[in-house]
Amino acid sequence: MALLRRTFLHLAAGAAALALPRRAARAQAYPVRPVRIVVGFPPGGPTDIFARLIGQWLSDRLGQPFVIENRPGAGSTIGIQAVVSAPADGYTLLTVSTSAVISASYYRNLNFDIIRDIAPVCGIALEPMVMVVNPAVPAVTVPEFIAYAKANPGKAVMASVGNGTTPHLAGELFKMMAGVDLLHVSYQGAAPALTDLLGGRADVMFEAMPTLVGYIRAGKLRGLGVTTATRSQVFPDTASIGEFLPGYQASVWFGIGASKQTPTAIVARLNQEINAGLNDAKLGARIADVGGTALTGSPAEFAKLFVEDAAKWASVIRKANIRPE
Repeated sequence: MALLRRTFLHLAAGAAALALPRRAARAQAYPVRPVRIVVGFPPGGPTDIFARLIGQWLSDRLGQPFVIENRPGAGSTIGIQAVVSAPADGYTLLTVSTSAVISASYYRNLNFDIIRDIAPVCGIALEPMVMVVNPAVPAVTVPEFIAYAKANPGKAVMASVGNGTTPHLAGELFKMMAGVDLLHVSYQGAAPALTDLLGGRADVMFEAMPTLVGYIRAGKLRGLGVTTATRSQVFPDTASIGEFLPGYQASVWFGIGASKQTPTAIVARLNQEINAGLNDAKLGARIADVGGTALTGSPAEFAKLFVEDAAKWASVIRKANIRPE
């Protein structure tokens, strides 16, 4: 019996050793047909923009079309489910973002667990948000706004692009860390929220930089702070909120994910090619044009950001008692 067991283990080890070159060869041959990149939002938004930039780069590098497929709805969870349900062969990828890990905690009764079922492949970009106020608000710095809010508890209106979105949670995190009471008003997207902010019917808003740059430069909105740990090159004179609230950070990040069982050799190949794109001067400039900073690194480094933000925003959702509308 022991001899049979040793023989079996020897044969199994040999088979595994033979399989390694075959798996490596498949990864080198990948892709041999078009690849889908699923985007959980409509065309035109930042997630879609970054997906198309990387998709075009991969198409040019790997010789097969990387086709963008928009599957919007429920905070990108419809798109995530489509990737989880697809074969784990590297031919269905996901453009994942901060919104994905937030939605995984915000929405109940999902048929997937994003940490268990999605393998982070590579980051694409890190993008700051900006805390802006209507110019009529008597504050030109974050500490002045905190003092104003504390003097008027529950009266300052915080607009957001939607309940449970990254900008909304950035505001909730600010409320917790600053110890202020702001009246949250949720809108269906950036346009109506900005309309009320510009019109003075809202006082403060957290939103992605590309949406706000023109209004800040025109003096129609006042930028008080950026949400990244360091200042932005776009507005170097605007402080980081973390300079006044140590530890505050609410970046928006974007990257590529795949089904968890996707062969590691294919994940490594994609990571290598995406990093090459992020280090390319032309593609890097295009990412910078939309307010982003290239987010290079290994799958493990992207996974660390992925997992840490999932836990962070789940905690904010729980402590702020945020529930789907």
